[in-house]
Amino acid sequence: IGAEIGGHSGDAGPVARLLSSVCDNLITHPNVVNASDINELPENGLYVEGSVISRLLMGTVGLQKVRSNKVLLVIDKHQDKFFYESAINAVSAARAALGLDCPATITMEDKVTMRSLFSSSGRAVGRIDNFERVCEVLKENEGEYDAVALSSVINVPENFHKDYYHKDMINPWGGVEAMLTHAISLLFNIPSAHSPMIESRKLLELDIGVTDPRKAAEIVSVTFLHSILKGLHKSPKIFTDPSLDGKSNQITASDISCIVIPTGCIGLPTLAAMEQGIPVIAVEDNHNRMKNSLDDLPFDSNMLIPVKSYLEAVGAMEALKVGVSLESVRRPMKYTKVTEYHQKEASSLDLLKSDLDDSQEDQHKKIS
Repeated sequence: IGAEIGGHSGDAGPVARLLSSVCDNLITHPNVVNASDINELPENGLYVEGSVISRLLMGTVGLQKVRSNKVLLVIDKHQDKFFYESAINAVSAARAALGLDCPATITMEDKVTMRSLFSSSGRAVGRIDNFERVCEVLKENEGEYDAVALSSVINVPENFHKDYYHKDMINPWGGVEAMLTHAISLLFNIPSAHSPMIESRKLLELDIGVTDPRKAAEIVSVTFLHSILKGLHKSPKIFTDPSLDGKSNQITASDISCIVIPTGCIGLPTLAAMEQGIPVIAVEDNHNRMKNSLDDLPFDSNMLIPVKSYLEAVGAMEALKVGVSLESVRRPMKYTKVTEYHQKEASSLDLLKSDLDDSQEDQHKKIS
């Protein structure tokens, strides 16, 4: 959706670190911190795929913290071996430097085809063909892994590469990636993430020059893999059995204190939070393609908290945490609301009922 903060390559990582400083656990979408080969996920950050966040807020799944995951890597058998060998080297590096447990790396001869498209509103979307092939791989290896990392080519017009880096273009790869991971998370209830594989050496060798800092992490990466491997390393387990709720290290919708979104975004997380009575902090400065008016939704009193920036959002979160009413620290402050209460006069029916009750009570005393 072209968010100015977080819509590129892990450029909301500093925001995640800031927000994490005032909460016990920060549940974050992977693309907040995915910066190609960089991932500055906070220590108390939980890396959770987007559709799973939606289901968590709707109350249909819960999360369980883990010490670590066995991460399966599934990659395209690229026609240029340089690219899939680079992916294998990336997972080897994560095993050696991060301590990642990768039980297998599977190269797919029969590839899943992914194509980037744009909707009429300008949002990045896409098309996936032969999705069943990755499903077959996951089913055949079921029980051998806790999470899955995927790396495959996303077909885009060649000019997209330069246009993205030099023009104000929405990230063309993110939409179709979201479609893939949504489907995998829904079907298999496992943490998943995807990194795009470069189509050719020609594109790898493009002279991009100095680019927008928000996109710079992509320029210095070859595989874009390390960010998702690090995120999946400790991504929480997804559980759907209500009987498991309440055990240690588990998080459900009832544990969520608030959500923080860019203003104008109305999706399942926002609607679910409104239904669950979870405060929604909407950040005005994070401009994006979404033009919805949050004020039009039937939020309960004080459940929609508009703020100017993420710096102000941190203050709102801290106020919620310590139980300080936001209006108490804002000016001007409204006068205390006073409502006069007038007792209604008893109707003739109420008086008759009262007389009957008194009569029955007298009869009871006489019998006793």
